[in-house]
Amino acid sequence: MIGNEILSGKVVDVNSPYLCRELRALGVDVRRVLTIPDEIELIAKEVRAMSESFDWVFTSGGIGPTHDDLTMEGVSHAFGMPLEVSESIASRIERALGSGGLDESQRKMAMIPRGAHLVDSGDLWFPVVIVRNVHVFPGIPDLLQRKFQSIRERFRGVPFVLRRVFVTQRESEIASVLNALLVEYPELLLGSYPRVGEGAFHVLLTLESRDPDYVKRALDELVRRLPAEAIHKVE
Repeated sequence: MIGNEILSGKVVDVNSPYLCRELRALGVDVRRVLTIPDEIELIAKEVRAMSESFDWVFTSGGIGPTHDDLTMEGVSHAFGMPLEVSESIASRIERALGSGGLDESQRKMAMIPRGAHLVDSGDLWFPVVIVRNVHVFPGIPDLLQRKFQSIRERFRGVPFVLRRVFVTQRESEIASVLNALLVEYPELLLGSYPRVGEGAFHVLLTLESRDPDYVKRALDELVRRLPAEAIHKVE
């Protein structure tokens, strides 16, 4: 996520949780979420590092017409790809605005790294810009979500299966059970999340795997190991 407004607390980041949920549902293992300020060199450094380390990279924010919209310039610098006006985007902007030409700020929105790939984004006039494996999204949540939905099937893999167990005991009381479960099921993604003020339960456990049978067997074993009275419900 790119933007001084997020790091200063003026704007709450809702794009990261949205993308994490959507990608997880598609079977994508999200490995890192990073928020950085509007600084070209820093954007370039982090985009380049992320691109080299992961299959897909998603940026959010910094692609508007104002002085602090620096994402395209940062991505351009990351890969040594000069910025140039996309005639396709320029014509789309003109049609959307009903104008006979672009002013300087509007022209700025049509600047993309040379060689970038454009993908139409559903009913939106502005396409998704893809540079190598970097997908550049706007920071406005509604626009980001609509753009992502238009290309989400590109990222579909084997989805994760998730089961939840709501436990009335404390974490300290069930830690040994969880540790033993992981010895038997080392590939299980097991999460333990204490809850305060819920009343009916104290810990939410999550069990995940891409293998439905693996999750079922691990869940059955967990339920067998926990005292019956400790289980509030299973979802």
